[in-house]
Parts: sequence; C-alpha cells; structure tokens
Amino acid sequence: MAVLATACLGAALFVVPAQATPDSTYVVLYREGASSANAASAVSQAGGTLVARYDQIGVVIARSSRDGFASSLRQNSAVEGVASTAGLGTRVAADQDTGTAEVAQAAWGDTLSGLQWDMKQINVPQAHAVNAGSRTVVVGDLDTGLDFTHPDIAPNYDASKSADCSSGAATPLAAGNDQNGHGTHTAGTIAAAANGTGIVGVAPNVKIAGVKTSNDDGFFFPEMVICAYMWVAAKGINVTNNSYFADPWLFNCKNDADQRAIWKAERRAIRYAQSKGTVVVASEGNESTDLSHPRVDVISPDFPPGSEQEREITNACSVVPVEVPGVVGVTATGNKRFKSYYSSYGISTADVAAPGGDRRLQLTAEAPNGRVLSTWPSYLGCAIQVTDNGAKFCYLQGTSMAGPHAAGVAALILSARGGTAGSVASQLQTATNPLACPSDMSIYAPFPQNSGEPQECTGGPAHNSFYGSGEIDALKAVS
Repeated sequence: MAVLATACLGAALFVVPAQATPDSTYVVLYREGASSANAASAVSQAGGTLVARYDQIGVVIARSSRDGFASSLRQNSAVEGVASTAGLGTRVAADQDTGTAEVAQAAWGDTLSGLQWDMKQINVPQAHAVNAGSRTVVVGDLDTGLDFTHPDIAPNYDASKSADCSSGAATPLAAGNDQNGHGTHTAGTIAAAANGTGIVGVAPNVKIAGVKTSNDDGFFFPEMVICAYMWVAAKGINVTNNSYFADPWLFNCKNDADQRAIWKAERRAIRYAQSKGTVVVASEGNESTDLSHPRVDVISPDFPPGSEQEREITNACSVVPVEVPGVVGVTATGNKRFKSYYSSYGISTADVAAPGGDRRLQLTAEAPNGRVLSTWPSYLGCAIQVTDNGAKFCYLQGTSMAGPHAAGVAALILSARGGTAGSVASQLQTATNPLACPSDMSIYAPFPQNSGEPQECTGGPAHNSFYGSGEIDALKAVS
C-alpha cells in the first residue's frame, strides 16, 4: 500500500507504513526553509517510526511509545515544534433527533426532489437549466468517508482521486469506509446524480472524491487533516468541502507550543493545496458562537469523552479550517432564510450563508421537520430516514449541511467560467442574495453563545456576521 501511495503522490512525498501500534502519534513541524530529508533517521534515533513525510510543507507524521520522544526531536535545530495528537480531536456531529419524514411527489429533479427545499431556496433547479456542472471538475469531500456504492453517488464517484487518510497516510478507499454517515450525507448535497431516483445535488454533473479525514467515530485528528490536504494538492482536486473542525481543541491557542505546532502544520497543508488551485470551503460550526470574538471554549479537548475543560480564550485562538486565510466560511440558514439557531458566525469568518436546516425556529410547510435530506450509507441507521428504490436517505441539520451547498456552487462557478482558487472564492461571495441582520434577535435568546452571552449580529446587508455577503444563489453563479 505504501508503494502505491508513493507512486500516486509523486516523488516529493514519501509515505511508509506504520510498523507498530505505538501509544502516540506526533506532528513534527520543521522550520520554514529547513529540509526534512533526514526525518526518517531523526525519528528513528528518537525512538519512533515514520508514518509520512511531506517535504513540500516541512511536516512529518511519526509514531512512538517512547517517553521523551518529543523532547528528543525538539533538540534538532531544524525542528520548530513537536506535538502529540493522542487523545485529541473534534468529533463531527449533526442533529439526528427524531421527527417526521415527509414523502412528496417531486416537482423538479428526481423522485425525492420535492423534499429538497434547500435546493429550491438557492435556485438550484434554475441553475441546472443553464449549467449542471462539468465532468472535468472534481470536488473532494473531506469527511468521515463515503459510501460510493450509493446509487446517487456511484455515477459521479472518482476512485482515482479518493483516499483513506485515517491512518495518517493515504491508502485506497475501501467499501464500507463511512461508519459515521456524515460524509455520505455531505457528498450527496454536493453532487448526487440527476438519475431519476432519489435526490439531486447542487452540481450533479461534477465528479466527487471521498477523502476520509477522520476515524470511524468521527474524530478529525491533525495527522489525518494534513494527509488529506497533501492528497488534495497532489491530485489537483478543484474544490474541497470541510464540514468539521480540526485541531486538538475547538479553538487552537497559538501561545501554547503544542497547539501552535499543529495549527501551523495544518495551515501549511491547506495553504499548499490552495497554491495548487484548490478552493477550500468550510462550515462555521454549531456552537452558536461568534468566532470573531470568542471568550470561552467549553468543549475542548473533546476526546476521550469527559475530558472537556472550560477555559477562557481570546481572538488569538483560531479554528481550523474556517479561520485559515482564503478559506470560505459558511453559516447555516433555515427555510425562513435567517440564521439557524445553532450556527456559529463572525464578522471576520462568515463569508456566505447556505441552507443547513433549523428544526426549532424555521419549521414550514415546505420543511416540516426543518432539516436537510441527503444520501446515507446502506449499512447504517438514521433517525429520520427515507428510502427510494432500496437506497437510504437521511434528514440532518447543521452547518455541516450548509458547507456542501456552497462547495457545490463553487463547483458550478468553475464549470461555467473556470478561474483561480482566489477568484472562485470571490465569485462565490458575489453569487449571493444579501440578508440584513434579523430585526428580532429575541428569537435567539434561548440559544446563547458558549460564554452565556446572547448572540449578536453586526454589520450591514452587504456584509454582516450572520450571513457574510448573503445566502448563496446557484443561478447567479452560472449566469
């Protein structure tokens, strides 16, 4: 498997198999400009095993059970930082509370498209009459994996650009890899095929690549995120959807040496992919918190369960990937077109808004349970499930559901006009319908920020903390 990965990723990236089951995985950050060519020897001398070496960004992934491994490597003058990732991560989550699964005759698209209020809200049917996407555009879904056998996913699945990074080194994506379901759900929103059954994605003619960036429990560890972005860069993937937070802590404070090393390593990997032309889209998160003015982190580290510790934080603490420069941040809206009660936001982090669902404040006749319907693995259960011709579909809500709508629209922009990563990100922000801050903020009173403070929307219709430049519009993207 290591030989295959090396051949696929090119001579600049060397991947070797892990040879043991050590206690800890480490991110080793080399100084800017320093060579990591001797990493295998340095790691071995310190008592570890090399997992992956990413010379392009000066990052090495290693494993070791030896006490003092990190401190030994830190003595190397070429090494800037070493951080253990053991027991750290951010689990992806989407609301699966029980509710009603409504089935209606489709007025547009495939058999279940009558349930896709989210697509109608952002003018996807009208956009498809102009451009439904190009087969030359590939969207990488960096998530919990992908059920590529699903009949709405299989027609657009690109196996050659898919990978499993859950070990920290890229390997082929095997059947049954998505044991969480989250990745299959987000992928369907992006690119479910218009094939007469099930649902239709925002960009049903583009290709979808699954990049498993978490373990089976849905925790995204730094070595997985770094591996995923180096794979994306090597494979020339055009757009990535990131419906997760990565880092040992939800907010990564750079005054801590370990957190700083991981933040820098992940940022280098994302920046490298951006330099290769990848548009990076990320969800804001479900903490109903202002990411531009955070005060309290109450969920970090969130693994193992029960290890959470409340801590005071400042704006010097950042979230990956949404706060990495150049990343398009997406907040969630419901069917009444205002911010979902749970959606985090921020004047400096929110670029656009997109449908993510809202089961509390925005129930309507068109969205009776408030959530977003999308594809689901055949081998997993779902609290609110719909089946069509034997295939499973599931209702979920979250900014995780908003992000893939924006990633799909970015794919439509590339299909219609092409452009650099930066220009597509800019075009995505202009292909919107501006939304002003809500006139009645009292509706958010039952859903305060992590700090206990009320949610607050700042800015004008052209750009504000709840919606960025506005809710995305697929028709504007291709017109």
